Amino acid sequence: MILPAVIGVLIIAVILWEAFETVVLPRRVVRRFRVTVLVYRSMWGPWRALTHRIRKRTRRETLLSYFGPLSILFLFVFWAVALIFGFGLVYYSANALALNGSSVWTYIYLSGTTMFTLGLGDVVPHNSIGRFLAVAESGLGFGFLALILSYLPVIYQAFSRREVNIVLLDARAGSPPTAAELLRRHSGPLSVEPLELLLHDWERSSAEILESHISYPSVSYFRSQHNNESWLAALTAMLDVTSLLMSCVENTIARQSRLTFAMCRHTIVDLAQLFNAAPIRDTPDRLPPEEFNRLREALQRAGFSVRDDEPSREKLTKLRGMYEPYVLALSRYLYMELPPWILAKEITDNWRTSAWGRISGLAPSDRPEPDTHAD
Repeated sequence: MILPAVIGVLIIAVILWEAFETVVLPRRVVRRFRVTVLVYRSMWGPWRALTHRIRKRTRRETLLSYFGPLSILFLFVFWAVALIFGFGLVYYSANALALNGSSVWTYIYLSGTTMFTLGLGDVVPHNSIGRFLAVAESGLGFGFLALILSYLPVIYQAFSRREVNIVLLDARAGSPPTAAELLRRHSGPLSVEPLELLLHDWERSSAEILESHISYPSVSYFRSQHNNESWLAALTAMLDVTSLLMSCVENTIARQSRLTFAMCRHTIVDLAQLFNAAPIRDTPDRLPPEEFNRLREALQRAGFSVRDDEPSREKLTKLRGMYEPYVLALSRYLYMELPPWILAKEITDNWRTSAWGRISGLAPSDRPEPDTHAD
């Protein structure tokens, strides 16, 4: 019985290599066929379709937030079951049991008790090949458990670092973060340095998102703590801000704007390629002329000098074309909303709210602005 052994060894080799690429290898895998990718896509499609039927946004976001952690647990279970099945076929091919006529399921049971080192003793191998396989599988079981225990802290550390940078945008750019609100809260002559520092921080933050999400793609499915926040929305807002600063808004931080724009775009494009999310261009304009006029007027009231000539608009359109098709593709694939350029109405920031409601006693015009100059 050579065929079961060949199939079993092939299953074991594929799963071990997949686990190595997913957990140990710290770089993107460009190979087209990957079992882990197929597992995630087979889960994410139905999950996204199920949540799409839920009309209430809070419930929908809650259900979407479960997918990231559950997908990791399901992946571990899939790997374990596949390894048990593969070793079971090898046991079956080697006729490792003394009982004649034992079914393949008995050998898979032997494999399961050996993988998890149960030591029940009701089914044991009787020949040297079977004993060797049992020792190898039990050692692999310990290694598999260690792999899981080491993988989860790395995932949650990457998630935590990402969320800290997103939460810091609450007072600086609103909830959700928008280009208009970020620039408005960094208006005035004393805000140039804090704005440049913020762009510098997000140049590094976007690089960290790229590195962690490329190495561990499952982090991309983890949702933020608030329904109106996401790593995709934050990156989109920073791209909107830097494209404005590079094209229409007169400022003295053009160099840092270019660097932040380049890093954020690099992150978006590479992650779109990772999820095979082709750029989308046939969608409604995120910044139609009337919205651009509202944006320009809001920035002028905040003290910015906004150019409204043809070359500036053309440059802004060109810059937007470099990233918007990719953020739209990621938004559709990951089911994450993109922020507008400017809010249609005033929205209370997350830091102003609590489980018992908004901060009371403050009219919109009387609410204190966050001290961005202290940066």
